[in-house]
Amino acid sequence: MQFYDLVGDVPPDFGPSAVTIGKFDGVHVGHRAVIDMLEGVARDEGLVSTVVTFDRHPLAVLRPDDVPTALVSNRQKRELLDEAGVAATLMLTFDAELRALTPDEFVDRILVGALHARVVFVGDDFRFGVRGSGTVDTLRELGASRGFRVVSIDDVRPSGGRRASSTWIRELMDAGDVRQAGVLLGREPSVRGIVVHGEQRGRELGFPTANLARDSEGFVPADGVYAARVVVGDTLYPAAVSVGNNPTFEGVPAKQVEAHLLDVSLDLYGLEVTVHFVDWVRGNVRFDGLEALIAHIRADVVRTREILGLPTA
Repeated sequence: MQFYDLVGDVPPDFGPSAVTIGKFDGVHVGHRAVIDMLEGVARDEGLVSTVVTFDRHPLAVLRPDDVPTALVSNRQKRELLDEAGVAATLMLTFDAELRALTPDEFVDRILVGALHARVVFVGDDFRFGVRGSGTVDTLRELGASRGFRVVSIDDVRPSGGRRASSTWIRELMDAGDVRQAGVLLGREPSVRGIVVHGEQRGRELGFPTANLARDSEGFVPADGVYAARVVVGDTLYPAAVSVGNNPTFEGVPAKQVEAHLLDVSLDLYGLEVTVHFVDWVRGNVRFDGLEALIAHIRADVVRTREILGLPTA
């Protein structure tokens, strides 16, 4: 996939292209349906399938107190768009300069001047340009005079219900429903980070864990215990994963991600790993003493094995 984070880096001979524009947070099933349409038209008409997206949610500039937590990092988004088969991505920096562009300037500088667009796919609620002054009708009018057509995108509604959206996925993740979130994402939700040293309590209890750094990439689900898979290099390991603080011990920082890999002992310190959340096991609770905690951890491991289809004995 060709990737550009500056309009000026797009080569002069780029395109002509079929373009879609959006935040693409999570690159979920709704996004992938749009990408499939985009690629089909690009293939049929000899165009370069191109995504125009942004390095942050526009609310990060417009209303910082209201900005939602991103489902994926920019690096993850780039990888997911590449996996989806997009030929090119332009990830614009959403800053005061981009915000100030008029609809005409946005079209002329980016869609026409840089990408040589011939087809542009957008949702019915698409807004662009300064203060959101440009609508789909504005885009159609500009396209008619600049040589591209506009195609409206229908919402993807799993089972005919609520439309697939990043907002819905965040709600599910905040409720610990990683399985349903995975259905909307089209893949298991994941967090990626460097393994750092923890308090070693898991090892002392007989269940050593790989603790991810606090600045890990991806949306961390609700506090609780999950059945998961952990990618180390090219290898996938089953794991029971704890998210949040440990209420049995004092002074443990909130929102830790700790993965106990099953049936293997590895030195992972300093390595980057990816945790794929499969299903909820239980919420976090405070136990009266270490014996009760160890008994519940053993039960968590058994339940994790059942979820992942592994032998329990």
